Parts: sequence; structure tokens; C-alpha cells
Amino acid sequence: MPQSTYAITGVSSGIGAELARILKERGHYVIGFDIATSAEHVDRLIALDLNDPGSIAAATKQLDIPVDGLCNNAGLPPREGLETTILQVNYLGQRDFLKRILPLLKPGASIVNMASRAGQGWRDGVHQVKRLSALSTPKELKDFIAAEGIDATRAYNLSKEALILWSLAETETMIGRGLRINTLSPGAIATGILDDFARAFGDKMARNVERAGRPGNPVEIANVAAFLLSPEANWIKGSDISIDGGMSAFAATEMLDLESLQVCS
Repeated sequence: MPQSTYAITGVSSGIGAELARILKERGHYVIGFDIATSAEHVDRLIALDLNDPGSIAAATKQLDIPVDGLCNNAGLPPREGLETTILQVNYLGQRDFLKRILPLLKPGASIVNMASRAGQGWRDGVHQVKRLSALSTPKELKDFIAAEGIDATRAYNLSKEALILWSLAETETMIGRGLRINTLSPGAIATGILDDFARAFGDKMARNVERAGRPGNPVEIANVAAFLLSPEANWIKGSDISIDGGMSAFAATEMLDLESLQVCS
């Protein structure tokens, strides 16, 4: 019999596909959710379009067994013209999806929300995230984007800032339900959408990848996600974990002028 049952959104490629493979190899039962019509390494695939509230409702109604963990992994990269869809899929849709399947999460279950290093500016974006979180209709979302001058790159960053802040805000509530919630913040991962990030972040990303030696790979992120989903990580709650090959450390060293502390150069 399978050891545990896990749900993963965005399971057909990249990090989600690698996470499904790892969990299956460990003997778990994996339920995948994706807009794609096929995915490897899943026991069951349920159609899900996070840009469509009706699809979210229909998909969650098909989930009819308790689960030990959820990885909210699906998301869109920064692409011009998709600002509304990015915010809906990467944040508002993920939030709605989790709310609808909460009753099926077993006591002790783990929720892993896939954020990004691009969301690390959340301390400066708190008020904008709060305004975003209060929206409830597509028209409100479009008006918000127009009023605040949000381009595709800002939409992506904001969606990940929102994921991190929402997860922080829900931590105590989830603990009260016997659940755990955390976020992962990868940086520059070699998936099919890496070129989108290269275009959006330009020389800054190229320089970070050069300093790190290479981009990360999906398996490296999926391994950490699998650990966070597991009971072995049961004391990790309300954390945002950066997996970026040192890129956050580079940025912090420069921002805080820490070069004088270096003794091994």
C-alpha cells in the first residue's frame, strides 16, 4: 500500500514533475493537477486551470480522498500581456484551490507553496499585497493592474510576494488545524521557462547565475519540497526557504556592505 497521498499542482513539467517522480519512487500515491492533459509519475491526473474559478471548483470536487500534503507548484513566468493571468494563477487561484481542499487535508498534513526569489522584496510590498488580496472579481483585478501600473515583471514579483505573505499570515491558523504551511523560494532554475526570467530580469539574473556558477535544476528544488512535505520536517512551520545557490547571500552582502567581514577571500 502507498505510504502517503500527496497532491501537486503544475505536475506535468519542471519542478512539479520531478517532485511527483521522487514521491512515487518513495512509494507514495500522487494526485496531479494540471492544465495539461498528460503527466508522468502520477496515479491520477485531474484537469485544473487556475485562471478559471469554475475549473478550480470542479477540480477540487474530484478530489475525494484525504491527502497528507499539497504542493502548490503551478505558476506562470513574467510574460508581457499576461499580467492579469499571472496574478490570478500564481496567487489568487492557488489561494482558492487550497481553501477548497482544506477539509481533505489530514491532521499533520503539510502545505508547500512554491514562491520565488523574486518575491523576496515582500517587506516593501506589504501594502500592495494587501490591496491585491482584497480583490474578488476579474474586473477588480484588471482595474488594480491599470491603476497601479503593474507590468508583467511586477505582476510576477507581486504574486510571489503575496504567496509568501499569505503563507505567513495563515501559519497560526494552520497550526490550529493541525497543519503546516511553508514556502520555497527558488532562484534561476533551468526549466522550460528560464528564458522568460532571463528576458524579465536581464543582466541582474545573468550576473547572479554567473556568480553561483550555474542555474539550479528542478530536482534540487523538488528534493527540498519532498522533505517539507514529509513528517521529518514537522517542526518547520511558517518558513520561507530560499534555494538559489547563494544568490540571496550575494545580494545581502552587497546591500549590508558586509565585505569587511570576509576573512577567507
